[in-house]
Amino acid sequence: MFRNILVADSGKGHVETMVGMMQRLPSFAGARFTLLHVLDVQGKKSLADGMEAGARLLAQAVDAMKLDPATVTTILRQGDVKQTVLAVADEVNADLMVMGSRGVGRLKSILLNSASQYVFQLSNRPMLLVRDDLYVRHPNRLLVAVDGTTISNSALNLACDMARGVDGMTVRVIHVSSQRGGSQVAKRILDKARLAARRLGVDVETEERNGNAAQEICAAVEDSNSDLLVLSSPDRRPTVARNLVDLDKLLGSSISDYVRVKATCPVLLVR
Repeated sequence: MFRNILVADSGKGHVETMVGMMQRLPSFAGARFTLLHVLDVQGKKSLADGMEAGARLLAQAVDAMKLDPATVTTILRQGDVKQTVLAVADEVNADLMVMGSRGVGRLKSILLNSASQYVFQLSNRPMLLVRDDLYVRHPNRLLVAVDGTTISNSALNLACDMARGVDGMTVRVIHVSSQRGGSQVAKRILDKARLAARRLGVDVETEERNGNAAQEICAAVEDSNSDLLVLSSPDRRPTVARNLVDLDKLLGSSISDYVRVKATCPVLLVR
């Protein structure tokens, strides 16, 4: 399923632990990994020291993730983290990006120059976000939110691909109705999701919730003790604005922005 995975490793947080767990799944078999560390240093002496420290960090990361060195390319670069990650993702044609996140949202993500938030907003690639302040577990319980759209169907397919044939891994599918009386629509969406998953060889549990979608998704993560949330995040920008950050999302008006900050498990955002 995944063939070229870019891991932006800062040496902090739980990215290495999460990748070590994920790469043992059959859906990651045969994937090549690009490990990227970006230096933000000034001056020749500090650059030399930074390059040496960065090389050590990358070597330690390969061991920590328990990766086969034959499947790994390490890249050490100097520059702006956001632009470098985006550039390298294009260079290696990554079909999944993995980054850590400090879990800040809304205006604070702009003021703190949040790399993961900006990278996701400016890329059309799926991203696995692993918050620095979360304890990560092996992904045995997957949660998928569906709304009947094509992109949410893609998120469901991705979760089923990950779970198929893996003993003990479960997939729970939820739909959040924003208004009371949405049960008939929810039933159609969830029945369709159940049938689609069954065609992919996975039996799923389904649940309807009512209320604010972002809040209910996060509540469902906690209630089900999920290890990984798979969530679609469509790009709403017109083609002429694809190189511009979506300020509505950065200010916290989107489901994905709320969930990446509040969900109590790593989030796999699907574009």
